[in-house]
Amino acid sequence: MQALVTALSSPVLEPRLASSIALEIVELYPYVGYMKFLLPACVALAMYISVMIGGGMLYIDDKARGVHEGYLVTPITKLELVFGLNIAGSIKATLSGISITVIGSLIAGLGIVFHPVVMLQMLCLIVAGSIAFNGMMFLLMVRVDDPLVPRAMFGILNVLLLYPSGAMYPTSSFPKWMQAIGVVDPFTYVIHGFKAVMLKDGGWVAIEYDLLFLLVFGIGTLLIATPLFKRTL
Repeated sequence: MQALVTALSSPVLEPRLASSIALEIVELYPYVGYMKFLLPACVALAMYISVMIGGGMLYIDDKARGVHEGYLVTPITKLELVFGLNIAGSIKATLSGISITVIGSLIAGLGIVFHPVVMLQMLCLIVAGSIAFNGMMFLLMVRVDDPLVPRAMFGILNVLLLYPSGAMYPTSSFPKWMQAIGVVDPFTYVIHGFKAVMLKDGGWVAIEYDLLFLLVFGIGTLLIATPLFKRTL
């Protein structure tokens, strides 16, 4: 009882000011390494460069060298010519995307990519992204004759398409005009899909809209480019 009376008579008061300052780290989101975070952008860039060189530039160079004339005299239709050229470019971009995904995942330590379901999701995204990139580039180059034009456009398109996509920074921090570009930018949906699969394991639900947009965008640009394709020299 005496100890109780003493404790009540002289209670222990906590100081109003902290005697020492400590920094407590609170992780609102799971920490993602820098190499892992940039891997989706690297895969998308590899696909885009393959399309640019193996699709857009190669088509213009064929016209400049006269190779273009060889398949114009064949009896196949204009639609078959356009789809044949774009399938060839999409295959190159798909192979580049798969290669960089495997090599980059091994370097960055992303073992989840080698799970069978995740591999299938990545393959679907890479194929859909390759079709979208190739359709976009073919639409831009379908009426170009000068081989210097695609080389001059390469850097401009690279910056214009990559940065508004959210590959480096979240799109919510961008001004409204950059967000508007991101809405119609196929890079945005490729990057979002890659991040959802690689970094978040979001499953099919997280990428179904990305796949739908990329396929519709790719096929739509090819259908628009087909009547613009010159069947004559």
